[in-house]
Amino acid sequence: MEAPKTIGNFRNNKIIVPSIKYKQWLPPTMVFIFFMLFWQFGIQLLQIPAYLIPKPTDIYQSVLENQEQFFTAVQRTVAESVIGFILSVIGGVLGAIIMANSKWLERSLYPYAIILQTIPVVAIAPIIVIWFGSGMNAIVIIAFIIGFFPMLSNTLIGLRSVDRNMENLFVLYNAMKWQTMWKLRLPAALPYMMAGLKISCTLAVIGAIVGEYIAGIGGGDGGLGYSITVASSRLQTSYLFACGLAASLLGIFFYLLISLISKAVLGSWHESEMKMEK
Repeated sequence: MEAPKTIGNFRNNKIIVPSIKYKQWLPPTMVFIFFMLFWQFGIQLLQIPAYLIPKPTDIYQSVLENQEQFFTAVQRTVAESVIGFILSVIGGVLGAIIMANSKWLERSLYPYAIILQTIPVVAIAPIIVIWFGSGMNAIVIIAFIIGFFPMLSNTLIGLRSVDRNMENLFVLYNAMKWQTMWKLRLPAALPYMMAGLKISCTLAVIGAIVGEYIAGIGGGDGGLGYSITVASSRLQTSYLFACGLAASLLGIFFYLLISLISKAVLGSWHESEMKMEK
């Protein structure tokens, strides 16, 4: 008698899951299609020159004409963004752990982290390029700086938000500080860390693009930021749009990737990622 229920549940799951994905992806997909059609045919109807606003087909054609240069630039920007992002995650988490274990260190160091965050990246990027040259090292450092504070801040908040009753229980069982950190505070901070990852991954792309742009002005080469500099100086508007859209898609891709990781890590126990039936 249990078989029909199992089959029924299985069939219901097969029906519900696609419907959830359908409702999730259909609206943005329809908006994207409508926007692209409006962009393509609206420019034709209004007869806007291509050097002002190129059509999507013109942008695609510019990628085909410069595909070797384009994909090389994308690869370099991806590498710089990923390295800067990883360094910002490591630095942010370690910094948060150190500050969470010492109020004195938090009061001493956290204000300088805020100052570092409030300095505009376009102001600090030229200084870093002067110090470290116009190569990959300077760009990775810029990506690290811009992605560091969200990881530090979110992780620190998570480590400070542990249930006091659970902390008292660990004290009652004479747990050492590293045991409390590893088995209680870090797991409790995971939702905050995932939120920080989502912010930092997109900021790392922005940092890499800005770094490449500044480095390109200073004589550096490679990366989407450099390609934007060159395309702008040559009035290659279609290729300029292509590089800008590629940078945007990189940020979206990184965000979606971190979102998938967040669902895998938190989906079974935390409300922020659990599927809610409606």
